Amino acid sequence: MNALPSPGVGIKPMKTFLRTLLPPTLLSFATLAAGAEEAAFQQAAENAQPAAEAFERSRRFVDGWLARADKTTGLIPRNLRESNYWNGRDAAADNYSFMVLTAAMTDRALLEGRLLDMLRTETRLTSRIDRLPDDYSFATQGWRRETPDLDAMIFDGAEYVKDGLLTITEWSGKSPWSERMIGIVDDIWKNAAIDTPSGKIPTLNFEVNGDLLQAGARLYWLTGEERYLDQAIRLGDYFLLGKNHPTRDSRKLRLGDHSCEVINGLSELYVAVARTRPDKHAAYREPLHAMYDRILEVGVNTNGLFHTAIDPVSGEVLDATPTDNWGYNLDGMYAVWLVDGTERYRDATRRALGSLQEHYTGQLWERGSADGLADSIEGALNLFNREPVPSAAEWMDTEIRRMWAKQQPDGVIEGWHGDGNFARTSLMYALWKTQGCRAEPWRKDVRVGAVREGRDLCVSLSADAAWSGRLVFDRPRHRDSMRLPLDYPRINQFPEWFTLPAGILPEGVPVELTPGVEVRLVVSPDGGIRRGSTKPE
Repeated sequence: MNALPSPGVGIKPMKTFLRTLLPPTLLSFATLAAGAEEAAFQQAAENAQPAAEAFERSRRFVDGWLARADKTTGLIPRNLRESNYWNGRDAAADNYSFMVLTAAMTDRALLEGRLLDMLRTETRLTSRIDRLPDDYSFATQGWRRETPDLDAMIFDGAEYVKDGLLTITEWSGKSPWSERMIGIVDDIWKNAAIDTPSGKIPTLNFEVNGDLLQAGARLYWLTGEERYLDQAIRLGDYFLLGKNHPTRDSRKLRLGDHSCEVINGLSELYVAVARTRPDKHAAYREPLHAMYDRILEVGVNTNGLFHTAIDPVSGEVLDATPTDNWGYNLDGMYAVWLVDGTERYRDATRRALGSLQEHYTGQLWERGSADGLADSIEGALNLFNREPVPSAAEWMDTEIRRMWAKQQPDGVIEGWHGDGNFARTSLMYALWKTQGCRAEPWRKDVRVGAVREGRDLCVSLSADAAWSGRLVFDRPRHRDSMRLPLDYPRINQFPEWFTLPAGILPEGVPVELTPGVEVRLVVSPDGGIRRGSTKPE
């Protein structure tokens, strides 16, 4: 057998050696593989630029809103125009929560300091009935409502849980934020007073019940406690087995915000019962499929995206405006495809992703708001993670720039609670471009980009000034943090790209950067690290 060349052998001698060792087909493959790796590194370096911008813009959003916090409590207002109070459904759910997630990725001291203090403050000041949050006025330093409104507080708590605290928990695992989440859910159900054949439920509000379906399904997996699944099943029975079916019994079904939560939440419950309650899986199958089939029949436009509102009984389109929440509806359908293998739900997902670039470049979602762009891009990112339709990637690269253009120099975007969704989607976009990798400690001039090349990950790192830290990798958070049985798509989740199992490089990889010099790493799924060529940028 030929002896291996010495480590210092040059490129030309190595090629000669390979010709003596490898048959022509394998030699060609080796050459192509080297070329593919170089192309991957070049793309990784390109990805590093928008990823760094996404992180930096998210951090400026945090700083901009913290500068406007109430001087007495430290809490942020609902918006910067006329709502000078903190509330659960808006300030907490849509804005504060994504300040927390931004800090979790960029500033551990801020997370564990001022933002954790805000959690403790809002828990102490706003919990009015048990641990349910109520509006807190900064002008009076007291309740905004003279008397408590239980239904409104259930709404506030459910939104805070679904849009914010669940997302934080999926990223960070058990924490003070997950404790707050569990406390709110427990006290929502403690105060449930509406009788149904399956037991008491907390509210008749369609959106809130969708929030609780999602929370119950995920809390069941997170805690292992059957009561959370039992609570979600009460809602599943209410919508699927009684007289409240979303498409058979409703004369107006919104497919956008404030209604798509049920459409998605029922799929989350369906995933859970498919794994744990075969009787409920069998009972829910026909009415759940009927709901999705009717929505696809009368609720989808010629490009595969969803109308804002329909009469599902007559089939009349009540509002043909394309909803920015199209991806949330498809999250539910795709989850059912994962469970039952119903191909038309996967086909609907691919059709929608494939239509974006041609038909929805420059679309004025929600009359041109940054929040509308954020929700639509989020939907695309979450589904692209499962179905990587190439034109959808190009569309997201274009549309994220339109969203970023709305940010003001001080970091604030539009001055209302929807600003948090700007950061949420920017962070999701950044993690796509880095494939879940992050530099710790974060600094705005440190650029990380990554690309998958086969099973391996090609990573490019660079900085404008000397930096020393670690490159950390994502984990299968759906399993490690939430104990989910599979990574089905769900609202506000941060998609997983390249992940390493628990115990593999838990602290990441130490890296030192020199100004103007690109460092390249190849990471294998088992945690193996190989240094690529290091070169000037």
